[in-house]
Amino acid sequence: MADSSRPRFATAAGVRLAYQTAGAGEPPMIFVHGWSCDRSCFPAQYARFAASHAVAALDLRGHGGSSRPEAAGDGYDIGTLATDVLSVAAAAGLSQPVVVGHSLGALIGLACAARPGSVRALVMVDPAPITNERAKAYFRESAAAVGADQDGTWRRSFISGMFLPTDSTRQAGLLEKMIAAPPAIAAAVMRAMGEFDGAGELSQITVPVLSIGSARPANASADLRRLCPGISIGQTVGSGHFNQLEVPEQVNAMIERFLAVNGLS
Repeated sequence: MADSSRPRFATAAGVRLAYQTAGAGEPPMIFVHGWSCDRSCFPAQYARFAASHAVAALDLRGHGGSSRPEAAGDGYDIGTLATDVLSVAAAAGLSQPVVVGHSLGALIGLACAARPGSVRALVMVDPAPITNERAKAYFRESAAAVGADQDGTWRRSFISGMFLPTDSTRQAGLLEKMIAAPPAIAAAVMRAMGEFDGAGELSQITVPVLSIGSARPANASADLRRLCPGISIGQTVGSGHFNQLEVPEQVNAMIERFLAVNGLS
């Protein structure tokens, strides 16, 4: 697969989805960004694994260079976003990819992995709430505030809490990018995260799963293991929510080991 830093486009149910590809080799990998972010949020992982795998990164609908359909009904639910990811994987020629998802992207990867035969493995990087019912309720209850947040004040405060005081990598740029997202879409996706039955999906997963928490993980390791006894658990040191950006060497090493022990390197 030739390197393509310029976006290509796939279509899913009439929605135009931007993505890029690089590398060659099995198994293929697809990187799925988090809430109000875009495909640029896995730079170190995309570059590292493109050296030995076919890789792709996409902009979810409503984000980056992808179409922004109106936030109505179930247009931004986790199942629909998972279908988009698998549509991009098919368009890119990535058969049964390893899905690597950050935050929201981890929930989307979980929904992909729950579809038999769709993916080979799942890597969840500091996943959004799966087992944390209190956090899920907060997401549902906060969706209205996000939708009304035209000046970004509410989101600026919320996003600032994702970082440790010592975090520095791309923090200012990330914050500005995230509050620039359309409030209606950000609200719809936040509500979708709060409504998603991640625990139910995780309990049915049969492919290998790795969860890499940050210094402040949203999900307790014991709860994840209870639902998925075979899950591999990691936690990075010295990083907030965007640990794939702040401590990429730790995240990359955990992904490499996970692939190796599961015969996927």
